[in-house]
Amino acid sequence: MQFATDQGLVPEAGALIAGETLSGAVSRTPEQLANIVSQFASSHGWLEKVRLNAERRWYERLYHGPDYDIWIISWMPGQSTGFHDHGASAGAFVLASGILEEHRPGERARVIHPGQPRAFGPDYAPDVRNVSLAPAISIHAYSPPLNEMNEFEVDGSVLIPRESAFGKVGTLDLDWRTQRQKPADRAGASSIEHVLSAARARLRRFSPDEAYEAVVNAGATLVDIRPESQRAIEGSIAGAMIVERNVLEWRFDPTSSARLPVATDHHIQVIVFCSEGYTSSLAAAALQGLGLWRATDIVGGFQAWHANGLPIVPPSRIP
Repeated sequence: MQFATDQGLVPEAGALIAGETLSGAVSRTPEQLANIVSQFASSHGWLEKVRLNAERRWYERLYHGPDYDIWIISWMPGQSTGFHDHGASAGAFVLASGILEEHRPGERARVIHPGQPRAFGPDYAPDVRNVSLAPAISIHAYSPPLNEMNEFEVDGSVLIPRESAFGKVGTLDLDWRTQRQKPADRAGASSIEHVLSAARARLRRFSPDEAYEAVVNAGATLVDIRPESQRAIEGSIAGAMIVERNVLEWRFDPTSSARLPVATDHHIQVIVFCSEGYTSSLAAAALQGLGLWRATDIVGGFQAWHANGLPIVPPSRIP
């Protein structure tokens, strides 16, 4: 195995796992990978390679061997992975700086601090997010080396595989939040499915339970963009701010003369919902385009909120 020792990035084999031979491609356990990322993070030379990218997470593979590889990733505020796995690879990562959150369906968010490695098997499928106001830097190792990832949507507490064009890391972009799109039949044309997919690729979409928790415990602003006729038929959510879709951007742009009092800056967390979670994705992406980087929507919209047993105001009680 050839280490990148000419750059002083990867320690000698004996320093990583004492007494283990590295001849042959023997897969590492998650615990061994946690040891590797911890020692790598404490070494010197990798920090100067870090770059920050406001558009998406920046990453680079610093080592690729037959049994594992090592990646470094930087996270600007608001950047996240979306729910994903790592194919057949086990892995581990450790924060070198900053704070991240790990979200998994049906579980409370786990806050990850520097120096606390997370090790996992091939069935690990989280959404990892930087919800802080500062950048974060993480070191990752995968065994076998990472060459496949799968993306998921959340349906209640269940992960549903999302059709995508993700494949080999060596041939496709690793950023699994940015989907590759097939060219449209007409030059310059695009389908609504492509537009919706591109919008959702920018979002850290919340399940109804996550949205409820964010509103109750974190002071998030819940925004109902349905038209009045639809609210009258379906019902409403107590405390949700009603801002119909056609004026949404003007009401939440902090620089707009028509902004709402709650739109004080670009850091407020706005959670948009419509009836079923389609129009809301486009609306939330539009808010992100205005700089509201924490804007998102509810998977399944009002219908999913109601189906999950969360509190609503029935139609008969709407003034």
